Amino acid sequence: MHFSPRPYQSLAIERMLANPTQLLALRMGAGKTIIALSAIDELARNRFEIGPTLVIAPLRVAELVWAQEAVKWQGTQDLRISRVLGSSDARLKALAERADIHVINRENFPWLVSMVESRRIAWQWDCVVIDENRGFRNPRSRAWISLRRMRSRILRLYLLTGTPAPNGLEELWPQVSMLDGGQRLGSSIGAYRAQYFTPEGSSGRIVYSYRAKTGASQQIYARISDLMTCLEGDQALPERIDNLVSVRFDMSRYKELRRDLVSQAIVATSAGVLAGKLAQMAQGAVYDEHGTVHWIHDAKLDALAEILEQGEPVLCFTSFRHDQDRIRKRFPQATVFAGESSLAAWKRGEIDLLLMHPASGGHGVDGLQFGGHVAVWFGLPFSLELYEQANARLHRSGQRSSVVIHHLVALGTIDERVMQVLQSKGNLQAALLAAVSELRNSA
Repeated sequence: MHFSPRPYQSLAIERMLANPTQLLALRMGAGKTIIALSAIDELARNRFEIGPTLVIAPLRVAELVWAQEAVKWQGTQDLRISRVLGSSDARLKALAERADIHVINRENFPWLVSMVESRRIAWQWDCVVIDENRGFRNPRSRAWISLRRMRSRILRLYLLTGTPAPNGLEELWPQVSMLDGGQRLGSSIGAYRAQYFTPEGSSGRIVYSYRAKTGASQQIYARISDLMTCLEGDQALPERIDNLVSVRFDMSRYKELRRDLVSQAIVATSAGVLAGKLAQMAQGAVYDEHGTVHWIHDAKLDALAEILEQGEPVLCFTSFRHDQDRIRKRFPQATVFAGESSLAAWKRGEIDLLLMHPASGGHGVDGLQFGGHVAVWFGLPFSLELYEQANARLHRSGQRSSVVIHHLVALGTIDERVMQVLQSKGNLQAALLAAVSELRNSA
């Protein structure tokens, strides 16, 4: 297949070729992998500016995506790709192979650095590509620290992501400082915070959260405009329609269970666990401490039935096992996503209702856009990044129809708070903690 880059893809390739460092913020499904492969091919085989490239990616992406993408396109079919995965012996064997690109999963990257520092292997990569910046947004993470130790040996460093800072502007500093050595946003996270943030939450002298100062966002992005390429890619995609489907149900049982749950959990249970229980209840059922499922309502099943009546294939994102069990009992035609076999059946039009946990569709699942254009969020996720990546399974390059994304929101529940934050792209964790704190204070 011949790769004819769209205008935004051409621009991204040009930025990578012209700059030794770049944070490429391009939404999921817009072709980040083929963009990077094209740039690597040009730099290595036409301009002779780099030797081998190291790609650091999530495990599933390292296993499947890079090799599959390279083989798919005529211009990159000859690139030799070695996957540094599996056991220690398998990884060492893969590293010994002559390759244009070595692909390693993020969890094993610190191992690779330790092997270099112990002189068991030599560092050979002029160019490093970070595919998805999760794990490199935290300066305390093993991945970030390991990359910092190798930074002086890297001639070209590129970060590819759909969400450069999903949880706030603080996450930009670790990435940008890795690229430019602290020139644009300060030499330390403390200096960065002092300039652009004010303390928001503290315990004694310990500050645990910060709020961006007025105008900080514009100042930060102006400082890094030459280093960061922000491309939506929406110009190449059909319209995306986000639809909020409000559902109501008899709240008496919900309120009773919520009251018991909150009173029992005031001391013993973390806010995250309590928020998860409240989310289950909004879906219509909840696990107790013994794993027994307690039914609460069928309002979301009824709403899903109305959507299915439209006669179009539906990709339904679910959060809990009991969600899938209740959906399959109500709709026997439902199929739980199980990898390549169900993906192939979906693309052939053989599945009317495909159930998937959003984490299963976040990375390395390509082709869902060829089987349908309607998605339903049966349960809303507690992660903006997960939410955007899952939506991009349908709203991506190759999709030919307008994409409709239905969000089933149970009124009077934590769903409303989560939906509000997803729409505003705000801080979900802070919102959830606040919601749980309100419930505890009222208990």
